[in-house]
Amino acid sequence: MTDFVRHYEKPKSRKSIDYENYRIEDYLQSLHVTRGYEKKKVVGPDAAIPHFRQQLAIVKAAKSRFDSSLFEIRQLVQADLFDSELAAAEGLNKYKFARAAGALAGVVLEGHLAQVCHDRKLTISKKNPGISDLNEVLKAGDVIDVPEWRFIQHLADIRNLCDHSKKPDPTAAQVADLIDGVKKAIKTVF
Repeated sequence: MTDFVRHYEKPKSRKSIDYENYRIEDYLQSLHVTRGYEKKKVVGPDAAIPHFRQQLAIVKAAKSRFDSSLFEIRQLVQADLFDSELAAAEGLNKYKFARAAGALAGVVLEGHLAQVCHDRKLTISKKNPGISDLNEVLKAGDVIDVPEWRFIQHLADIRNLCDHSKKPDPTAAQVADLIDGVKKAIKTVF
């Protein structure tokens, strides 16, 4: 803050005005300093330009830091939410609600993959993409390689088994694999 102000305010100890101590405040007052009968220019408004550029750089750096801090806060909150949802999925699976547990774990994975696509500014063509759609976008964007793509596709298959009332029903072991896989994916795909 003091550095920003220093580029604006004229120095209080200034005895004469030259290029080194001319400030934005002088520019706003249209201050021109000349010497002699010929009115040879000593300093003028162009001397404020470096100060303005420095202030602009300070503002840009502050904006970048602010955006970065917001991103970090969002990531922390999202990670905490995902951890809570995965703990709930583990609890559901423990009490033999495999379908519900798998569906919840799938929602976490889908949310995470969508966020990665958003953070990477990858274009998603579908209005309501699923895990497989997001997985394809990440592979096409070179965010994940083929083995990671296959792993996530396997998780999507288990999630689909949970979301649709098809036979056979998902097993607790399959859902445990899904939950563990989602935990791995949210820590390795970003």
